[in-house]
Amino acid sequence: MGIEVGGLLGLIWLIIVIWAVVKVAKSSAGPIAKLLWILILLIFPVVGLVIWLLLGPKG
Repeated sequence: MGIEVGGLLGLIWLIIVIWAVVKVAKSSAGPIAKLLWILILLIFPVVGLVIWLLLGPKG
């Protein structure tokens, strides 16, 4: 049962990170800011998502 739960949680986390990348891509931030946020989200998915939720582009 541990493998299935871990796989499900990993899938949910992947969906959340993809959602964040799409939100960044659609934001009104400049192209450099978008690129930096997307790189942070992809390289550091856990920390990057938390930082993006706290400091990322709003709106």
